[in-house]
This record gives sequence, structure tokens and C-alpha cells, in this order.
Amino acid sequence: MHNQNELCETDKSDGLKMKFRTEKDSMGAIDVPENAYYGPQTQRAVKNFPVSGLTLPSPFIRALALIKKYAALVNADLQLLDSKKAKVIAQAAQEVLDEKFDDQFVVDVFQTRSETATHMNIN
Repeated sequence: MHNQNELCETDKSDGLKMKFRTEKDSMGAIDVPENAYYGPQTQRAVKNFPVSGLTLPSPFIRALALIKKYAALVNADLQLLDSKKAKVIAQAAQEVLDEKFDDQFVVDVFQTRSETATHMNIN
């Protein structure tokens, strides 16, 4: 779970101010854009691996969302996952499929062969 602290503002190179929230996890605190749905792990990947400026292609993100959606539903059918949690996961995955959060997938496509950042971003 993320701990949210006070918001801060940082000047960007274009002179506009961007608001951030400070989030904490097992690795410490990091500033995450205020409007981001993602958390500290994704922000670290963005900060530490700005390799190409290219993000993952939309069809790849949609494929991950399909896997997450149906994995949750199947695990609920097998009584391995609480049905309420499965419904919430499936709903969130459907919203990704409906392209409601395209701007939230910010991890560089060349992330040093570490898929963890991609999975943390989609979760």
C-alpha cells in the first residue's frame, strides 16, 4: 500500500509547474506525478531507465489486460481468489482494454530486460 504525503511542485523545463505526491514503499520515498494512477515502482522505472522515450505498444498493454482480466475470473471460478476481488480486477482490466488509461503506461519499452516494471505499471 502506498503512503501519500503532502503535494509538492517542481518546475519543468518548459517553465510549467508539475504537481507531485510523495509515496513511500520498502525502497523509500519518491515523488510521483499527482495525477498518476501508478505508484513508486513505476516512477522509479521511469526515472532510472529513460532509455528510448518509447513506451510499450498499445496492443501489448491490451494483451496484458486480457490476461489479468481472465486470470482473475478463472481464479475466482476455481475459488482461489475472492469473487469480489476478481470482479474489481476484471473491471479495472476492462477499463484498460477500453483505452481509459493509455497515458498511465509510461515505462520505457527498453527497460533493461526487466519485466517487473511493466507488471507493476499495469497492476
